[in-house]
Amino acid sequence: LQNEKWMNVKVGDIIKLENNQFVAADLLLLSSSEPHGLCYIETAELDGETNLKVRHALSVTSELGGDMNRLARFDGIVVCEAPNNKLDKFTGVLSWKDSKHSLNNEKIILRGCVLRNTSWCFGMVIFAGPDTKLMQNSGKTKFKRTSIDRLMNTLVLWIFGFLVCLGIILGIANSIWENQVGDQFRTFLFWNEGEKSSVFSGFLTFWSYIIILNTVVPISLYVSMEVIRLGHSYFINWDRKMYYYGTATAAEARTTTLNEELGQIEYVFSDKTGTLTQNIMTFKKCSINGRIYGEIHDDLGQKTEITKKKEPVDFSVKSQADRTFQFFDQSLMESIKLGDPKVHEFLRLLALCHTVMPEENSAGQLIYQVQSPDEGALVTAARNLGFIFKSRTPETITIEELGTLVTYQLLAFLDFNNIRKRMSVIVRNPEGQIKLYSKGADTVLFEKLHSSNEEDLLSLTSDHLSEFAGEGLRTLAIAYRDLDDKYFKEWHKMLEDANAAIDERDERIAELYEEIERDLMLLGATAVEDKLQEGVIETVTSLSLANIKIWVLTGDKQETAINIGYACNMLTDDMNDMFVIAGNNAVEVREELRKAKESLFGQNRSFSNGHIVCEKKQQLELDSVVEETVTGDYALIINGHSLAYALESDVKNDFLELACMCKTVVCCRVTPLQKAQVVELVKNHRNAVTLAIGDGANDVSMIKSAHIGVGISGQEGLQAVLASDFSFAQFRYLQRLLLVHGRWSYFRMCKFLCYFFYKNFAFTLVHFWFGFFCGFSAQTVYDQWFITLFNIVYTSLPVLAMGIFDQDVNDQNSMDHPQLYQPGQLNLLFNKHKFFTCMVHGIYTSLALFIIPYGAFYNVAGEDGQHIADYQSFAVTMATSLVIVVSVQIALDTSYWTVINHVFIWGSIATYFCILFTMHSNDIFSTFPSQFPFVGNALHSLTQKCVWLVILLTTVASVMPVVAFRFLRVDLYPTLSDQIRQWQKAQKKARPPRSRRPQTRRSSSRRSGYAFAHQEGYGELITSGKNMRAKNPPTSGLEKTLYNSTSWIENLCKKTTDTVNSFSQDKTVKL
Repeated sequence: LQNEKWMNVKVGDIIKLENNQFVAADLLLLSSSEPHGLCYIETAELDGETNLKVRHALSVTSELGGDMNRLARFDGIVVCEAPNNKLDKFTGVLSWKDSKHSLNNEKIILRGCVLRNTSWCFGMVIFAGPDTKLMQNSGKTKFKRTSIDRLMNTLVLWIFGFLVCLGIILGIANSIWENQVGDQFRTFLFWNEGEKSSVFSGFLTFWSYIIILNTVVPISLYVSMEVIRLGHSYFINWDRKMYYYGTATAAEARTTTLNEELGQIEYVFSDKTGTLTQNIMTFKKCSINGRIYGEIHDDLGQKTEITKKKEPVDFSVKSQADRTFQFFDQSLMESIKLGDPKVHEFLRLLALCHTVMPEENSAGQLIYQVQSPDEGALVTAARNLGFIFKSRTPETITIEELGTLVTYQLLAFLDFNNIRKRMSVIVRNPEGQIKLYSKGADTVLFEKLHSSNEEDLLSLTSDHLSEFAGEGLRTLAIAYRDLDDKYFKEWHKMLEDANAAIDERDERIAELYEEIERDLMLLGATAVEDKLQEGVIETVTSLSLANIKIWVLTGDKQETAINIGYACNMLTDDMNDMFVIAGNNAVEVREELRKAKESLFGQNRSFSNGHIVCEKKQQLELDSVVEETVTGDYALIINGHSLAYALESDVKNDFLELACMCKTVVCCRVTPLQKAQVVELVKNHRNAVTLAIGDGANDVSMIKSAHIGVGISGQEGLQAVLASDFSFAQFRYLQRLLLVHGRWSYFRMCKFLCYFFYKNFAFTLVHFWFGFFCGFSAQTVYDQWFITLFNIVYTSLPVLAMGIFDQDVNDQNSMDHPQLYQPGQLNLLFNKHKFFTCMVHGIYTSLALFIIPYGAFYNVAGEDGQHIADYQSFAVTMATSLVIVVSVQIALDTSYWTVINHVFIWGSIATYFCILFTMHSNDIFSTFPSQFPFVGNALHSLTQKCVWLVILLTTVASVMPVVAFRFLRVDLYPTLSDQIRQWQKAQKKARPPRSRRPQTRRSSSRRSGYAFAHQEGYGELITSGKNMRAKNPPTSGLEKTLYNSTSWIENLCKKTTDTVNSFSQDKTVKL
């Protein structure tokens, strides 16, 4: 064996992997340290699931073990499918020792998986590098540009065309002037008649004016934009409110070119596991024999919220208790001590009916290896409550019941699958009784109950399940059945015959399972919480109020994804309808989509009384697409198999139309490539700005495809972060990234662009007007040094300060009023209309800058009787007026004043005068007489009152129309931003205390789906004994707490409504 880099791994190499190592290539598992060639892998990087999965080698190769000589002589030939992106499918044949062995997905370990709880394994490389399934699912890296960048490119071309038009006009005018007027004084210039033609003069004048007027083309604009974006990126990096102390991780802007696009997001595509959730399951409540355990009541018997001050049940006296488990209801412990038979039977079921594997670590502590976090939570709860699952063999399960070891004989294991939505075990207890213990989805299990079950118990438990589901908890119903020995023997004989059958084996087994899983006696129900990340509910609520649509794209099961949708308030019981698309072929999918659309439009027609209506809505500035939208809340659930057909060319438009009419879209069991395809579909056909957020390698394609990619540095490595444009540690920071930093960046960039274009037109077009009074001779109005320094020195810093620091409302108000985000989505602050407005404004200012000084100086004498209507005085007066006008204009445009703004704006004016007097001084003229010809003019002109009056009049005439228009607009048609800004000013004087409303819980008619996330076949593995082993390396888990404040959301919604109303690593492998 030798260490080798991943890049050097080739097809046919045999690789040794060790525990907790990433898999370097797609491998055929040959042998492992476990019995029967088993190994355990974690596929979080592929599908987001952190539960362990089992792979097992062929029996002929598992005999190779760790014998290096035999492995080196391995000469099998694999013929298999071509490289593809299907993660759940593999077909191939191994030819070795004159025999052929079929290969499937269970024999393959894919790149991106992590080896867990297996000391070592050997595998032969099937696909390497870009041929691996993980890389086949990764999208191509694209150069991302913002919508403003694309618009800017168009505008610059327009401006260049405008420049050429000006040049042509002035060139033609010069030819006419030369022909009609120029001939009359050529003799004074000693020109001969034939030396200069008017056409050639016009040609030269055209190019001269192209050079003089080139400042209208905003070349420096691109540099300034990059400086502003860099500043915005640093603000994101420095934001302490986006710093996560748990992992000491700060937010990071990994690109500096996309900041303002954060203020225009319409669709957010989110992963579930690790992004919305912590993927930590916690046992919260249970209902046993009609009584809820897990709630806290006050002295009056009223249910109260569990606070941090509340002391949990003390499990420290139990040596084998899990220290991370918390339970707050003492009454359950009392019922256990009193020997309540129903409670004991309930906990006994939790300790027996599962697929968990027990281990002991080096310290002798009991560790559970779970394939599903849900099962881990239930078995851990039983363990802390006195029913400890100790060990299992293929034939027995041993548990410790309140300190007494009891061994049950495992007679049958009825495994879970998606159709049954339940699992059962049949055991014989020491007394010889045979019992069937079952747990599963309440909708399925309640149909299997015996008629002798009390109606009150059924009703109570059903109510409790609804209550649990309403709180976003994942529920399971718990039931048992006593079996007759003779009946079981007959049933077991039929089961053995069915297992040996060749035809219809699965159907016969399913029928036998159905037969024995009936006449059950209800025990109760469990409620497990899939812990959301802190602040997820508030973030989802706030983004929804900002008219941002959130789609969940997950590799998880449908039931799990729906549960999380309810927990996040993306799905609610108040929704008009929920469409589930689960067709197995293109025809079925098309039909289901058609029925969903018919149902949607049919409901809208039937509710024509104003509750739900169809309306035509025009999307401003998004190519004016008129789309039919439906008022009412709908949800669309679709699985990956159906999505593959829905994304086909003839169906995708129907799918997209239906999905965009729904408030929430959840795509389950999707591959990484499908995630990217969904993003591309919306991106290309809705002309909307998209954002994708995820935390694992399975999200990389999606992150690359979206306009903005956000990576969460969570539990699944850094692949998503490395492919992202922005990164942080918690989903809740997305709210601040968009509503504060994104909105501010868009607002600042738009103001910067509007002012920059205005300034350039005002500065440059004065030359155009002057051309009519200088024979179109391409004479410049200003001193050449002023032209050079205007954009570089006199006006560069104030506009940068505004572009970096300006804000209309503060960060808290931006968070409190998500509706402020909508102008960015509609592209209202900078578009072609805004550009033409700025252009007209600039043209008007340039006209005022020229006409007023020209008219005032026409045929006039100064106070000392000397003539001041000279070119140099005129140039100084116009230049001074221009600097003052654009400085006053940026002062009017600035909403948020800082010391830097003051220094830059007023400092720029002071710098202008300092440089002006220096360049017009005798000293610099005597040193460079040909470079600074305006000697003494500044002092001569600016000491006369009439010149300052002209400057004042020019400033007033340029600025007053803008002041009047803005005053009337704010007074008559104030925007939400204007209203909040006025309220913000009033709030500075007195802030009323905020009252907190008590938290309330609502009941729900929803039934939570089956909470298991593992796959069929694990029960058979347990009963076969293939996965039994002596010892395993320890693993550890980190529990996190969930902060969930319902009242915060209520306050947010109330506050928003009130406001609107009141304001109208180097990786190596052994090779």
